[in-house]
Amino acid sequence: MLLGSQLRRLREARGITREAAGYSIRASESKISRMELGRVSFKTRDVEDLLTLYGISDEVERESLLSLAREANVAGWWHSYTDVLPSWFPTYVGLEGAASLIRVYEVQFVHGLLQTEEYARAVVRRGMKGASPADVERRVALRLERQKHLLADNAPEFHIVLDEAALRRPYGDRDVMRGQLQHLIDVSERPNVRLQVMPFSFGGHSGESGAFTILSFPDADLSDVVYLEQLTSALYLDKREDVAQYEQALKELQQDSPGPDESRDLLRGLRQLT
Repeated sequence: MLLGSQLRRLREARGITREAAGYSIRASESKISRMELGRVSFKTRDVEDLLTLYGISDEVERESLLSLAREANVAGWWHSYTDVLPSWFPTYVGLEGAASLIRVYEVQFVHGLLQTEEYARAVVRRGMKGASPADVERRVALRLERQKHLLADNAPEFHIVLDEAALRRPYGDRDVMRGQLQHLIDVSERPNVRLQVMPFSFGGHSGESGAFTILSFPDADLSDVVYLEQLTSALYLDKREDVAQYEQALKELQQDSPGPDESRDLLRGLRQLT
């Protein structure tokens, strides 16, 4: 995505159309569009030809971008789990790992980055009916590996609004749910985590369309991405007008939900009842 955005910026600065850029690398206009959105792999020869077309002759700048192209083609750690993942999800894991700010509304269950191992196992078993125990454990292992990013020194900011329904819907036995609630209380104390609970008592709210995630990246050239998961696929929205609507919905959810301290008290109350 980063390389694609850089190539788009260079093309637009020279006033070159996608069609002309595609012609220079023996490809279609749609291929250039997919490259600029970071949705296809990059051939070093194509990047070299595009940089020449865009007038980039400085060797340092060229090598920096070519290095980025080589890096973009290296498979991420999560690709070793693709045998147990739906086809659309590895893209999300890569985006999640690159994000500097992750904003979430969740209603069905606790978000994967905040799940305990036992709760994650219960969720995966429910979602992968008929899967072998080995496949279930591999999916759980991936989830736990993703969570390391949230605890790292360069961890992203993580802002989440959990609907009370996600906290009351049981996955696993009472001990599993009690442990999950305690984990949420503990992780909500982390400086990079802002956790709020949307209580039933509020009534209707702006999250009526269901769960969604907004990913923001440290590079200013990268647009925010909204991730929407469906039963057999997922949507990645990056048009400014689409992202703005989801940002507004999340802003309203945050305003209407109790703050982090009050939400922590709500979690403690639910834990006592479990």
